[in-house]
Amino acid sequence: MLMLCVEAMSSSESPRGSVGIYGWRKRCLYLLIVVLVAVVIVNLSLTLWLLKVMQFSSDGMGKLKIVEDGLQLRGRAMVLDALVASTIRSRPGAPISVDSSHNFSISARDHMGRTVSKLLLGSDHLECLARGFRVTDSKGDVLFSATRSEVEVGADSLRVTGGAVFEGSVQTPVVRADSGFDLRLESPTRSLQVKAPQGVAIESRAGDISASCLTDLKLQSVAGTVRLEAANVFLPGLREAGKGGAPSGRVSQDVFQLCACANGRIFLAQPDAVCAADSDVCR
Repeated sequence: MLMLCVEAMSSSESPRGSVGIYGWRKRCLYLLIVVLVAVVIVNLSLTLWLLKVMQFSSDGMGKLKIVEDGLQLRGRAMVLDALVASTIRSRPGAPISVDSSHNFSISARDHMGRTVSKLLLGSDHLECLARGFRVTDSKGDVLFSATRSEVEVGADSLRVTGGAVFEGSVQTPVVRADSGFDLRLESPTRSLQVKAPQGVAIESRAGDISASCLTDLKLQSVAGTVRLEAANVFLPGLREAGKGGAPSGRVSQDVFQLCACANGRIFLAQPDAVCAADSDVCR
């Protein structure tokens, strides 16, 4: 009788001690698993769709390919921020163009991160920040070079269509104007000096040469002579001695004596008179 009671008690207590999820908990677990599976499937589908749209492959992404020495882009690229690269070049036989809505700048920095050279292309100006600026041809010969101390033009000729203003000195072997145009060297408020170690040649092959000044025009030779070589030499306006220092206005008499004062001033005298003048003429 006792054994039957124990078996009855054990059989009645066994359902109470079993472990498991029943009822609404089981349904919530199944629902959570289904939602997670759906999310995983959606994420996987979106990932595959992005890979297909962006054209991802083992070589790169779309028109952007990963090559041995860098990246290769076929088409147009839009840079939203700074672009840092050591070399940018186009495909063989194809041009390269860089377009910007505001300005375009290229900078070079040293090992300390400081800007040493910069090229800025703005909407209405071009700026170049560098210690030196040089333009060469295909052979490597310098066509134009500019530093803080000097500007060098390596071409055979420098053509200036308008006027040129130089605040310092200009060193050149030849200064000439185009055919049919005048050449004018002018210093409005200061002096104008033309110097050469061997000689200075002023030549006009098809016209006149005129030199005018406000006070004195000096032709000076330290170790040589001043030579005037021409078929006719005109010195109008010379003073005539014995006429009160006034310029000679005679028309009937065309021959005069050419005399000189002790200070080098020349004057005219009558052909039959003594070549002498008073202090007013030689003053």
